Amino acid sequence: MEITGIGGLILLALDIWAIISIVGSGASTGGKVLWVLLVLFLPLVGFILWLLFGPRAARA
Repeated sequence: MEITGIGGLILLALDIWAIISIVGSGASTGGKVLWVLLVLFLPLVGFILWLLFGPRAARA
């Protein structure tokens, strides 16, 4: 049971990281909203899709 809890916390942290990266990216506002909604409503699938295809935060 603890592994499920730890896995959930890890997924939450990764989703938060993805959302912060999406918001800081150069994508259009509509694109950002769609990616954030995808990550929020489908946490695991949304994160994987963002990792493969999503916008990245601008490099400083």
